[in-house]
Amino acid sequence: MTYLSRIRINPLRAHSRTLLANPRAMHAAVTGGITSTPDDERILWRLDADNPHRPHLYVLTQSKPDWTHLIESAGWPGADGEHAAVRDYTPLLSQIAAGREFAFRLTASPVQNTHTPTKPTPTQASHLADGTPGKRPRGLRMGHRTAAAQLHWFLTRTEKWGFTIPASRTDQPAPGLDTTTAQPTPDEPRLRDPNPAREVRITERRRHSFTKTGKGPRVTFHTATFEGRLRVTDPAAFTDRLLGGIGPSKAYGCGLLTLAPLTGQKG
Repeated sequence: MTYLSRIRINPLRAHSRTLLANPRAMHAAVTGGITSTPDDERILWRLDADNPHRPHLYVLTQSKPDWTHLIESAGWPGADGEHAAVRDYTPLLSQIAAGREFAFRLTASPVQNTHTPTKPTPTQASHLADGTPGKRPRGLRMGHRTAAAQLHWFLTRTEKWGFTIPASRTDQPAPGLDTTTAQPTPDEPRLRDPNPAREVRITERRRHSFTKTGKGPRVTFHTATFEGRLRVTDPAAFTDRLLGGIGPSKAYGCGLLTLAPLTGQKG
């Protein structure tokens, strides 16, 4: 069985500030909520801080978690309301079908493999210089840093993830108001845009940099949060990505794709 949890985080508490600033610390807190060891199951999580005063932590687990430790150290243990909502994921998975549309959110770490980094670090330059003579060394995994590159990374991979992003729904201008484009005649239909705008936008972009144990080499990666509308094309591949995550850096809060029903859509 699979469970999706939503935990309220109090950003004013000392422990909360540590968790919010360091994905490694948050990962440790998340794994502390399940009885199995981290290697026994895939855990996905994402921190949503649209409202910095009321951030929420979302976690997907295969076993039923207990978030008491997070509520007591980083939440509002004595306040009213639902501190940690834990829901069975089965009802959502049963709705996955070809052609079904959902609103979605995903924080991912868009990356590329390259042999020609623009400004390689000494370590990267050494890696590219080493290797067996006559054999090309393995490329470096580097994060996309611009919004355009991050969006391209996302849109060119949705098909293998089992969904597509529909073209944006825009209304045609009222007759007589469109003075910049000639209207097509019955014998000359409007040409289809080969690259239409899509129902997706990047709502947040961040650079993360931290050390694993307070010392040693730093872990650095870039993230982008995508929101929009998707249409399922391959239910099996899509379900696999829902449960297994998308892209790298999953231990640090990337890869969790969450869905919501669209307004006016049943189910």
